[in-house]
This record gives sequence, structure tokens and C-alpha cells, in this order.
Amino acid sequence: MAKVSIVIPVYNVEMYLKECLDSVVKQTLKDIEIICVNDGSTDSSPEILEKYAAKDKRVKVISKPNSGYGHTMNVGIDAAIGEYIGIVEPDDYIKEDMYETLYKIAAEKNLDLIKADFCRFKGDGQERKFVYVNLSKDAGYYNKVLKPADNIEIFRFVMNTWSGIYNRKFLNKYDIRHNETPGASFQDNGFWFQTFCRAERVYFADKAFYMNRRDNPNSSVKNKEKVYAAANEYKYIHDFLEKNQKLKERYIYMFSLKKFHNYIFTLERISQEFRLEFLKYFADDFKSDIANREVDKNYFTDEEWEDLMLIINSPETYYKRYYVYGSLYKAIINLNKTLKSIKNNGLTYTLNKIKEKVFLK
Repeated sequence: MAKVSIVIPVYNVEMYLKECLDSVVKQTLKDIEIICVNDGSTDSSPEILEKYAAKDKRVKVISKPNSGYGHTMNVGIDAAIGEYIGIVEPDDYIKEDMYETLYKIAAEKNLDLIKADFCRFKGDGQERKFVYVNLSKDAGYYNKVLKPADNIEIFRFVMNTWSGIYNRKFLNKYDIRHNETPGASFQDNGFWFQTFCRAERVYFADKAFYMNRRDNPNSSVKNKEKVYAAANEYKYIHDFLEKNQKLKERYIYMFSLKKFHNYIFTLERISQEFRLEFLKYFADDFKSDIANREVDKNYFTDEEWEDLMLIINSPETYYKRYYVYGSLYKAIINLNKTLKSIKNNGLTYTLNKIKEKVFLK
């Protein structure tokens, strides 16, 4: 049995795949298996995979017709035999000591899962630029064993499924898998949420091993099919909570907060032509949640709650404020703050009138 099974879902990533695979086969932890699941790629990705498999017996290639990210990940997880399971996206890469470091901690502390910080990057070669991302801004959550039920704030951490490893027996015990919707958007959200709801022993390491690419042009949401990907995924998570009422009682308010965050994220990613339509769906969805008492104001920041109320009461106004007059609105807000600090009440009054006439109607 391998110590770690690494699942790599592959679909038309010939440009990035070699760097990804090199970083995985060079891991200082040698007792690993590398499961590459080819989701019906039509470029040279399958040939690249076969070359690596021919050179390294730890590399296993599973090829199947195209069925989307969720199903592809589930095929890889089902095939895994390692004590722990890791995930590497094929346009990303990892540091050589990632799995050795994480496995040692996980095995020693008998963890259900361990996550680490990561880096986002853009560009290649000398032009590559990195940004370090902390899972949490609070250092008190790092380098200790935590129980999510007793530390609900960890649900606010940056969502990702790939910067850590998961105990395979833990995943199988609760049948934790990805939602098998078509495409490749947001299916990791349900997996992430289930792991945190079910885990008893989690750990966060304050070091970055995973390098996450942020400039793959194929990863953006530009077609109408993907506009509602987040909505579909959160229906899936809600169904999971409905089937597990004790978990719903404990986590429903955090679920609504995460849904809000990902709907806002969707608005930032989708094309302008779809934004107002999605905002109207956003408004109706949260009206229903509030009516069902599934939203708690105390989980939101004041700014988040103000935005949610504006979306619910007037999605058209929110659209105008942020996506028609976006930069101008932000400039007025910043100027208003400056004027308040210097107590220029006359100009502040004028700016507020401009906001009312232009942005709030």
C-alpha cells in the first residue's frame, strides 16, 4: 500500500502537464502512486501521460470518455489504494517535499485531513509572479489538531481541495466524493464542505507547497452553461445537509455564508452579459433561504450583509453600482471616507446626493 495516492484529473492541458508531472514524480516521498485520469482529452495529453507511465511504474493512467471534473476525480479516488489521497490540478505544480512533510504530520497525529498554505502564480519563466496565500489570517489555527465542530471559524478559510491530503478510510467511511455535474466548475466545493463537516481531526500547516496557476485561459466562466455552476453545486451541498439533519443544524448558517461568497465570486468571473440575470437568481435564492431561516446576519460582515440586502431588494441597483459605474462608485466611496476624516460636511453631503441619484435608483 502506498503512503499517498495522488490523483491528477487531466483534460486538454498539454501546455502545462509536463511541469505538473515532473513536480509529482520528483517527490521526496517515494512511496506514492500517481493516478492520472484522462477525461477524454483531444490534444497530446494522453501521449504525455503514457510516456511518464512507461518511465515510472508509480504512474497509472486511466482513460475514459469526457464526463467532467467531478466524475473524473471520483474515478481517481475510487482507484486509489494509498493511506492518504492528494489532488494536483494538471496546470499547477508542487514543491518536492510536499507529500513527505504532510504525510509525516498526518500519520503521526492520525489526521482525517491536513491542509497547508499555497501560492498563486501567473506567467512563466522569468515573468512568473507569485502571491502567498494564507488559509487563515489568524495564526492561532495553525500547527495544531482541531475539530471543525468546535472551531466553526475554519469554514471561513480559503476553499481548496488540493493543498493537502485526506485519509482514504475517512473519505470512504462517509462516502465523500465530488458532485458529478458536467463541466469543471465548483465541483470541489461540495467535496470541501463534506470533509469539514465530517472530520474530527484536522490540521493546518503554515507553509506553502502548492503552486496554483491563475492564468489558464480555459479556466474562466465565459459560457452560459457555467453561469449557474455554483448554484448547482450549492444545491448539491444543501441536499447533503438535508439528508444529515444534525449536520444541517450545526452548519446551515455557514453553508449560506459560503454560498454567498461563491455567488459573489461567480459574478466577478462571468461575462458582463450574464451578470444581471444571475443577480436576479441570486436574489430569489437568498429570499427563499431567509424565509426558511437558513441565513444568520451574525455570520456576515456589515459590508457583506449590506450587499446581500441590496441584491435581494434591488439586483438592478447592485448591477448598476458595481458593474456599470463600478470604478466611479468606488472612487466616490473612497473620497467620501477621506472627506469624513477631514470633516468636510458640505462636500460629503453633495457626494451622498450623487450616490442617491446615480447609484441607488
